Amino acid sequence: MTCRAGSDIVADHRIGTRKVGLLQSWRFAQCGVAIFPRRRPPLFRVLATPWVKLVMPIRRSFSVSVGARCIFLFVLLAGISRPILAWAGIGFQPVSPEELKMTSEPLAPGAPAIILYRQVDRDDNSRTSHEDNYYRIKILTEEGRKYADIEIPFVRGDNDVVGIQARTIRPDGSIRAFDGQIFEKTVEKTRGTKILAKTFTFPEVQVGSIIEYFFTYDLKEYSLFDSHWILTDDLFTKTAKFSLKPYASTAANPFNLRWTWHSLNTTSTQPSQGPDHIIRMEAHNIAAFQEEDFMPPENEMKARVDFIYSDELPAKDQDTFWRQVDKKRNGSLESFVGKRGAMQAAVAQIVSPNDLPELKLRKIYDRVQQLRNTSYEVRKTEQQEKREKEKAAANVEDVWKRGYGNGMQLTWLFLALARAAGFESYGCWVSNRNKYFFSPAVMDAGRLDANVVLVKLNGKDLYFDPGAMFTPFGLLTWPETGTQGMRLDADGGKWIQTTLPESTESQIQRQARLKLSDSGDLEGKLTVTYIGLEAMYRRLEMRNADDVARKKFLEDQIKEQVPAASELELTNKPDWAATETPLVAELGMKVPGWASTAGKHALLPVGFFTVHERRIFEHANRVHPIYFDYPYQKVDDVSVELPTGWQVSSMPQPQVSEGHVVSYNLKVESGNGTVHVMRKLNVDFLMLEPKYYGPLRSFFQVVRTGDEEQVLLQPGTASARN
Repeated sequence: MTCRAGSDIVADHRIGTRKVGLLQSWRFAQCGVAIFPRRRPPLFRVLATPWVKLVMPIRRSFSVSVGARCIFLFVLLAGISRPILAWAGIGFQPVSPEELKMTSEPLAPGAPAIILYRQVDRDDNSRTSHEDNYYRIKILTEEGRKYADIEIPFVRGDNDVVGIQARTIRPDGSIRAFDGQIFEKTVEKTRGTKILAKTFTFPEVQVGSIIEYFFTYDLKEYSLFDSHWILTDDLFTKTAKFSLKPYASTAANPFNLRWTWHSLNTTSTQPSQGPDHIIRMEAHNIAAFQEEDFMPPENEMKARVDFIYSDELPAKDQDTFWRQVDKKRNGSLESFVGKRGAMQAAVAQIVSPNDLPELKLRKIYDRVQQLRNTSYEVRKTEQQEKREKEKAAANVEDVWKRGYGNGMQLTWLFLALARAAGFESYGCWVSNRNKYFFSPAVMDAGRLDANVVLVKLNGKDLYFDPGAMFTPFGLLTWPETGTQGMRLDADGGKWIQTTLPESTESQIQRQARLKLSDSGDLEGKLTVTYIGLEAMYRRLEMRNADDVARKKFLEDQIKEQVPAASELELTNKPDWAATETPLVAELGMKVPGWASTAGKHALLPVGFFTVHERRIFEHANRVHPIYFDYPYQKVDDVSVELPTGWQVSSMPQPQVSEGHVVSYNLKVESGNGTVHVMRKLNVDFLMLEPKYYGPLRSFFQVVRTGDEEQVLLQPGTASARN
């Protein structure tokens, strides 16, 4: 099960407001318990040397009882990077005449603004850990003035934003200090995690101005956060400097720090540690990041340096490292699931002796999903947990007896029950690919952050994650599909690749039975069926919504796909609580003026639900790979009853475009006063290299051409006179 994570909170120049600060994986905090704790020194040592909490990007975790004291690896945020501004300790720096006179940047022609200077300085002393950020931005065009609006996001309780200072430097060199109000607003609130932001707007910003500001992230006491220097910004960066003063490991808190880098340009120095133990790096002339539709996770495409704290023993090579990881995680897992007697008794309550193997496994899966999943509830405060004295489940027997657990615990419960039922089953940790792509060479165990179960059934390897709410039997959440992971065992583990579902397993089916009026209006009934992952994510998104919000959600989603103003009214009550069955929405539909007149004829467009395909891959060139979350299929079956006396004069020819991983079929038929349109779009790949963009773009141009076809109609005599 993987807790769904939002995008990193990063600088965003595309929407006008500049959001600064990378607080990576902030949503993961809501799912954290503790994972693989170590025994700690006696209590009296803690009084002299406070324990440090290691905050790592493991998206789900569980606690295992190991005695009086243990170290917790929590799922919180990581902290460094992305457009912010550093060295709050040194204040504003002098502005050069060249910076004031600058009107453009030859290395970034046409840029609305550029980052002149950026600095990020981090001190991980654990007691008063903090990160200073500094930014200086040159406004080059009228469009660039939008970067005067600033947002600095944070999560209260985990960090705070302090010491904000800002100023505008006019083109003549005079300075207007920011003395306005700094506001605080909620950016997003989801499953108990509230993301806040400090916001303000620079005064008197004009073309030629320089805006600069600095602030400090005050990090939670006695906590360590993984750091990430993301060099690439949405604006061109002339100069950037970074430093990290790492935590000094002690006998009581023996944490090791490793760092790796990715896609550094030739003008960047590699990060190096000086005699003072501070790690530093400098970079120049960093090209602006080019965002594209359907691209891999942004952080995978950007130049970056990752700093990883770990309590793992240092390893000389990756094989040794991953054997250590397997040994530690497998030991904790077996301790958690090793209640065979209790699990056999539970299985006897779930299945019948004569059930076929697949039916047995389905019954076990369904039973686990019926348990209360606390990962999808509003997280309790520490004070509430203390009042209720709720202890973490020590093993799967505790979870079964209580009738609830977090997502990770429920997935491990399924593993224990499957084994008790006689299935060959393994616990696995896989990499969630919605933010990064996994590579064993990086030796970051934290990136194996989603737990799933591998079951041998009828000679096939099947993967399951019942701890992910609404996930159908035999499917995984999309970030867990087609990704690398480790199957845990006592022999050092084994690398696996989870299956990627076929496009037919995630379908949107739209069936419409409509009537065309003499005036060209369409009206009738529309049934939309969401299957597999398409159903799962809609149920997940609306799990806490009321009927009114759910109704609006479906109506708006469907309305967005109709390329004309339409009226939709949900008429049924979809089953939002199910897992296996499709999510079915029945709607009354009306589209005024769908058919248009052309002399004595009328034109009936055949692309009824095609807005999405009209907007993708419009650019001629491509920089990044093409990346879809998961394969999918759309099937449309639309019948239009014509007014009495109307005839079909001509119809579009059948369209068939078959690629290796994509296909498109459009067929229009007529008979008995009805036009019948059948359309199928199939996307059956995960990622393509940029060199295949040309053929893929050509394919979608064929799709757009087909969707823009029209049926030529001859109205009846009465209609023609009108």
